Amino acid sequence: MSRILIVDDEQDIVELISYNLEKEGFSCVKVYDGETALKLAKTKKPELIILDLMLPKINGLDVCRAIRHDPVTANIPIIMLTAKVDEVDKILGLEIGADDYMTKPFSVKELVARVRTILRRLKERGTTLEESFKYKGLEINYASCSVKVDGKKIDLSPTELKLLFFLSRNPGRVYSRNQILDHVWGDDTFVTDRTVDVHIRRLRSQIEKDIENPRYILTIRGFGYKFTETR
Repeated sequence: MSRILIVDDEQDIVELISYNLEKEGFSCVKVYDGETALKLAKTKKPELIILDLMLPKINGLDVCRAIRHDPVTANIPIIMLTAKVDEVDKILGLEIGADDYMTKPFSVKELVARVRTILRRLKERGTTLEESFKYKGLEINYASCSVKVDGKKIDLSPTELKLLFFLSRNPGRVYSRNQILDHVWGDDTFVTDRTVDVHIRRLRSQIEKDIENPRYILTIRGFGYKFTETR
């Protein structure tokens, strides 16, 4: 049974969501403020979090950011649920690390469907991290931090390794430069989104045969980068 953490300061909404999810076979943990949400995200280890933006004590964006920066909770999917409808808020939520975004008033059936979709994708990918990865001549051993291309060992800097590890562990998913900064550089405030472009170019020069026509790390114009689909 999948455990869902529901975080919203409106009790009626929490009860509505939990009733419908439990009716579909999910187990729900109810939380009404951001501070408690962060504690329970660690201790309860939910399979997914439904997170309101406007919360007492710690707001939803800061909760989302903290969850993504903590290795214990970093991979938990998050659906952001909020009354704010501005496009800027939506983009900010997604860039910080939310997997999906719904605005109030919302369809409970649609929310349940989105929960199922995200959990199904997570199950298909596998919830445990593999120690190694192989794709079209690229070989990565995450445990030993070694990389080979067509059998040849490639020496990468620590940052290039972290960048390659992050993208290759999430193939097919597009990440903005800010998302990549959050996941790879964390709280280092002295780097800019331009830094991502520089390191992507350096990484490509090491692992790609043709950096103008890359096989592995693709540019998504107007948004960011992704590791190519592997299936």
